[in-house]
Amino acid sequence: MTDQGRAFDITIEVDAPFAVQVDQAHMVDVATQVLAHEGVPGPLEMGIWITSEVEIRTLNRTYRNVDSATDVLSFGMDDETGFVQAPDAVRHLGDIAISFPHVVRQADEYGHSRDRELAYLLAHGVLHLLGYDHEDPMETKRMREHEEAVLGDLGITRGGDDEHDASRS
Repeated sequence: MTDQGRAFDITIEVDAPFAVQVDQAHMVDVATQVLAHEGVPGPLEMGIWITSEVEIRTLNRTYRNVDSATDVLSFGMDDETGFVQAPDAVRHLGDIAISFPHVVRQADEYGHSRDRELAYLLAHGVLHLLGYDHEDPMETKRMREHEEAVLGDLGITRGGDDEHDASRS
């Protein structure tokens, strides 16, 4: 686990209004678990930004031409962007933006903890960076199975009384 921690350089930025509500170490654990579960070799780096609905809406409008807020956006560097990286540079997998207000609302809506919802959205975002999608029912099913497997490995359940939540009460 220590070697993977060094192999994955995960940078997390949390906007000030949400900083006290986000356990950044737990987010690194979740992202690292997704990468390990999917057999992704290091070294690689990725960025995660926990932000507001206004920022998410701006990103969605700017990069997807969708003028609405959403819960999570993934921007993969392995896309067909044509960006060329130096041969000896560490691979930048991409960046993920998560709307914390969506985390709060969706946790209430689905009846589980905010930590569980944030972990789910992060796992979802990382899987998008790895090429997973949910454009058709079979892809959706496959992606959901991988999300739940990773969260299960971390002891994060749908009931909200996951191991991580219990340690914070």
